Amino acid sequence: MAEKSEWEKKALTLLKVELTRRNLSYDDLRQALEQIGIKKTTSNITKTINLGKFSFAFFLQCAEAIGLNSLALNLNKSDIA
Repeated sequence: MAEKSEWEKKALTLLKVELTRRNLSYDDLRQALEQIGIKKTTSNITKTINLGKFSFAFFLQCAEAIGLNSLALNLNKSDIA
């Protein structure tokens, strides 16, 4: 399996932090995604997130599903190689 880039790690961290803040499991996310018409299995969601190589569209779907209305991105060039 290919190593995650720094950008992928940052995206993964952002999504996991937002799920943790809301005390949501991957199954909770599956249910929330289903509410907005996105049908995925918990296993598929787990694999997608843990691989850390998901699309921005997937991130936006998750954001919509969990009620993430805004996100501050504090990106420093020195943080990302």
